[in-house]
Amino acid sequence: VQLVESGGGLVQAGGSLRLSCAVSGLVFGANPFTWYRQAPGKSRELVAYILAGGTTHYLDSVNGRFTISRDNAKSMVYLQMNSLEPEDTAVYFCTSGQWWGKGIQVTVSS
Repeated sequence: VQLVESGGGLVQAGGSLRLSCAVSGLVFGANPFTWYRQAPGKSRELVAYILAGGTTHYLDSVNGRFTISRDNAKSMVYLQMNSLEPEDTAVYFCTSGQWWGKGIQVTVSS
């Protein structure tokens, strides 16, 4: 099983980024997917998840700014992040159950 994140980087406050997660080795359509993040010195946070049926859930502080989605045909999970704030700076991880990607850095400058 592999989950590989891409799309991170440096952006100014107020900007946007779209994280992508390429998944292999799982029955993609049957699995939920979750984005976590961890900032230096802070505990890990669940940012958003999407269930197999498409139901989504968001961390309160990103609700209305971030959108999680999935493309079952391409085995891809996405996290569209708009109106980014410096507080969103963290390493973002794509996960499904016990399986985790290596993470990708998102840095938002003020």
